[in-house]
Amino acid sequence: MKTRTKVVVIGGGIAGCSTLYHLTQEGWSDVVLLERDELTSGTTWHSAAQVTNFGMNQTMVGLKTHSIQLYKELSEDPDYPINYHHGDGGIRLANNEAQMQGYRHFTSMARGMDVHFEVIDAEECARRHPLVSTDNLLGGLWDPLDGDIDPAQLCQALARRARNAGAQIYRHTPVTGLTQRADDTWIVHTNKGDIDCDIVVNAGGYRVNEVGAMMGVQHPIASMEHQYFLTEDIPAIASSDHRMPLLRCPISDYYCRQEKNGLLVGFYEQDCKTWGMDGIDPNFVNALCPDDLDRVMDVLEGAMERMPALRETGIRSIVNGPITYTIDGAPLVGPIPGKRNAFCIIGLRAGLGEGGGHGWLLAQQIVHGEAVYDTWCVDPRRFTGHANVELTALKAIEDYQNEFRFHFPHEHRPAGRPAKTTPLTPIWAAQNAEFTVVNGWERVDYIKPARDFHPTLGYSFDETFDLVAAEVQNVQTNVGLCEVNGFNRIEITGRDRHTFLDRMVCGTLPRRLGRVGLTYLLNHHGCIKAEATIANLPASDRGPERVWYGSAAASEFHDMDWLRANLRPEEDVQLHSLTNDQTILVLAGPNARTVLAHCARGNWSKSAFPWLSVRECTIGFAPATVMGVSFSGELAYEIHIPNASLYAAYIALTEAGEPYGLKPFGARAVDSMRLEKGFLHWKSDLITEFDPFETGLTRFVKPTKPEFIGQSALLERSLPRRKLVSLHVKGTHAPAQPGASVMLDDQVVGTVTSGEWGHRTQLNLAYAFVDPKISPPTTKCEIDLCGKLTAATVIEPCPYDPQHNHIRG
Repeated sequence: MKTRTKVVVIGGGIAGCSTLYHLTQEGWSDVVLLERDELTSGTTWHSAAQVTNFGMNQTMVGLKTHSIQLYKELSEDPDYPINYHHGDGGIRLANNEAQMQGYRHFTSMARGMDVHFEVIDAEECARRHPLVSTDNLLGGLWDPLDGDIDPAQLCQALARRARNAGAQIYRHTPVTGLTQRADDTWIVHTNKGDIDCDIVVNAGGYRVNEVGAMMGVQHPIASMEHQYFLTEDIPAIASSDHRMPLLRCPISDYYCRQEKNGLLVGFYEQDCKTWGMDGIDPNFVNALCPDDLDRVMDVLEGAMERMPALRETGIRSIVNGPITYTIDGAPLVGPIPGKRNAFCIIGLRAGLGEGGGHGWLLAQQIVHGEAVYDTWCVDPRRFTGHANVELTALKAIEDYQNEFRFHFPHEHRPAGRPAKTTPLTPIWAAQNAEFTVVNGWERVDYIKPARDFHPTLGYSFDETFDLVAAEVQNVQTNVGLCEVNGFNRIEITGRDRHTFLDRMVCGTLPRRLGRVGLTYLLNHHGCIKAEATIANLPASDRGPERVWYGSAAASEFHDMDWLRANLRPEEDVQLHSLTNDQTILVLAGPNARTVLAHCARGNWSKSAFPWLSVRECTIGFAPATVMGVSFSGELAYEIHIPNASLYAAYIALTEAGEPYGLKPFGARAVDSMRLEKGFLHWKSDLITEFDPFETGLTRFVKPTKPEFIGQSALLERSLPRRKLVSLHVKGTHAPAQPGASVMLDDQVVGTVTSGEWGHRTQLNLAYAFVDPKISPPTTKCEIDLCGKLTAATVIEPCPYDPQHNHIRG
């Protein structure tokens, strides 16, 4: 066995084999895979192995398309062909219009990735799948490339190609320990000796946390028992002149595909069961859980109603095995939070179908630092400190029970809540707040008119429209109060703090004490990595001169890892997270200055505390740090308060604001107002696929700086591939959903990133990355809103108060 290699991949299922193969495709041949038993002896061997093109966003569609193309190529390899039923087609059923509307949206989204779905009615579903009954059926989504593959053959084919490219695979070689050296390289301990390597990849399947424990981390992964059975031959299948399409049914929570002349039928029962929560038997290899068909009888009855042929056929065999889930159902593919040179590809509940793409994206990240797509939807750092296995299990159960029921816009399911709260959470709840979830934090979405108010879930404007409009109007005319909990806040101290940050950001760094500035960080390819508000705080009894780095709540682990990774050993810089210690109260509106002056000593006049200023003070008697910044476009103050004093500050502000019409406002109102101002949202509009010039941030770039990360790559980039534009959508029935296709002359010319109604401008607004030829203002185009082509016009990016007079007060 080798004693030195560049990368060690731990785990020989689809995740590990795909990663190993794709590393060789990216040019790294000095790589090793370690498998504790035989390849595919974990979840992979009993996978139902369905290969669909369907995904909830464009990144997922892209990686699945890569899987399909790779598997087709492997199946046609004359030297080592594998069994792949490519292009059988698949139908996702629906029995209500909201689901059909969602399918139309996913069709629009997928078209931007050159993937073509079709929305069909109930009769067409039955024509394409003659075993299906149309009772209580409205229609479905047709995926023409749906199919299934032999899991063992697939992994062996990937392993064979990796070996041919120089990779080494060691079977029956369990990893017994992991040690990280001072230089961040690793020693991988095995029963056959040690291997030194630069990088470790955890592809451990349902044993993921056994591997994680060796490096001192716990991954938010939980396993669920999952059952399917194989039927005896069905005459209608045996006599058919084509293979039956795959079927996925959110009505009865089952799926099926053809297996020889019968069916493989799998179940997502409501009475589902977690697995391995208290440890896994070391000898559980190529093994299954005990059969338990009683648990799925209710689902089976629904499947028989949908497919009456199931009542007339016998069961040939039953499979019950563990599959892994994360908190949101999407896998964890990328850097392990808080670790250097450590990656994971885990939680692949649909591993065979999309594992080819996941390994492709991970190999790109390992070799090049980024992948061809923005990978935030699968990034392990999207979950932070709240993400333990117990919470994951609750969400896994919920996701399992809703396997084929996608999340609607603004839908937040109840399991695992509330994970993170502040002292104000019950106060807002008492005011009938509806909460959204941001990185586990319960954040006010809007205020309901009554506790039992439940808007219709869907893709159109709903019953919250007038409620959000009223919140926006009060911010515009009086004053509003909004809690922004979980906002990422890193305190940076040390004599080299400004030198360090100046190298991190691509523009001008604010250095003057008491001033605030907006900055952008790039990756080594010159594309957007992060957005940060930089505030310079003077020395006080609360600390020395220091910088506060503020960014999106979801970026807590992501940004800290990026800053630490680029800190030079000789630099005197200390990074300390305040994210879970402080909460922001936003005071916004024309009366904001008056309210602030009534509860905080000092001169808060425009001349004494202008826009983009920062000052320490007390709100009542609560210590606070106030910044003159605004995401709403109105005069506003971010008031940062230690959580222990948050309730006291809230009381002081509400009492001071009562005479001036102070009312709460939530995240929906903020989203409406920020679109009117041309303000962007991280990981919606700010993604790693585009540089700051393409994203419309030229004013934040100072290319002549001596040095900043991504500088040379940015300056060498060619003409823009896409440009981020603001669009006025002429329709009033629905907002433009992220992923919707922008069309011109029946061709896709762009993709929507954000959309919402602008209540101050009375415009239906959207941001989209589009072909540069349609980026000039006044250009006409169309947006596919859930199957309806809706006229749109490119407009200037700030339709509300473009001179920023309101912000300056």
